[in-house]
Formats: sequence, structure tokens, C-alpha cells
Amino acid sequence: MSSQKIAVSRYQTEQVVSLARNLTGKFLFTKINNKLTGGMITETEAYAGVTDKASHAYGGRRTNRTAIMYHKGGVSYVYFTYGMHHLFNIVTGKEEVPHAILIRAIYPLEGTGTMLKRTGKSTVNYNLTNGPAKLTRALGITKEHNGISLDGNIIWLEDRNIIIDDKDIAATPRIGIDYAGEDALLPYRFVLDYKNYLP
Repeated sequence: MSSQKIAVSRYQTEQVVSLARNLTGKFLFTKINNKLTGGMITETEAYAGVTDKASHAYGGRRTNRTAIMYHKGGVSYVYFTYGMHHLFNIVTGKEEVPHAILIRAIYPLEGTGTMLKRTGKSTVNYNLTNGPAKLTRALGITKEHNGISLDGNIIWLEDRNIIIDDKDIAATPRIGIDYAGEDALLPYRFVLDYKNYLP
């Protein structure tokens, strides 16, 4: 199976919704504390910057936390929520266009023993990484990894040239954003029926 690291230029598009969809079936990896972990991306959510009421950058909001969102695409945006969870996002778009994609789930494939140790779990299955907080814990991602370029050797994505059938990607409203009013209904969450695509 051929594999190629996704170039940061691929993230520098303002078509954040289509990019979020297209990242399903790609592979997310980390090498943290010299431990390689990763898997196939199965769920994403798009956040469309200043016009999206669900986005941290809605209305042009800029804080110490969200400043990285205004970077040109291809860096990580990792934030801490509910006093206990780290969430991993990819900044997309051009500089000063604060789009981002939340990676909500992967199917665990690489470094699963390390993932079990990090999470305290005993079984390798989809439940290990099928949520944004589970994913970061298993992959070792913390706020320390905020702002990292995705063209390096700490966090990166790979394209393994898997052709995904359109019928296997479901578009739904995003989760946990009731505060966003009508924008909570936008079909910006993409879920891959991954079973036919695992290596």
C-alpha cells in the first residue's frame, strides 16, 4: 500500500467542509516520547471560522487560546475542555482565515499497545479511539502539542490512496454545539463506515 504524508499546502484551502469530508479515510499519526501511534480517521467536524456560530473564532473572536486558528493552515489547534479533555483540531485555510477541523475519531491500527497503556484499557477495538477526547489520550496529544506543524515528525497525516465510496460517508449535524443556534443544524460532521477500508 503506497503512503504519502499530506503536505501542509493541502490544508490551506478555504473549503473547510469538503476538506473535513475528504480527511475521512486518511491516517493520523503521532510520535510522542518515541512511541508511534495512529489509525484511520473515521469522523471529522468542520468549523467555518468567523461566520460559524459554533467556531471558537466566530465573529472574529481572537484570544490567547484561539490565536493559532488565524495561522495559515497546516498546524494543530489543541485545546482543553471541561477541565479534563484535550481535543485535536487541524487549522485550515489561508492566514487570518480561522477555519479548523476537529478530528473526532480514528480506528486504532498502529502502536495499539501504547494506546492501551495511555488509556488504561485492556482491549483494542474502535471504542479505544471513537471520540475526540479518547483519541487524544490514546495518541498522547496534549496542549503541549498546540501549534505544531503537521509536516513534522510529531503529528502528521498520511494519504494511503484508499478510494472511499461516497455512500460510505454520512454527513450529519455536529455534536454538543446547541449554543450555535441554527448553525448547530449544519451537516458539517462526517462519519465514515470504515469496515470495508481497514488495511
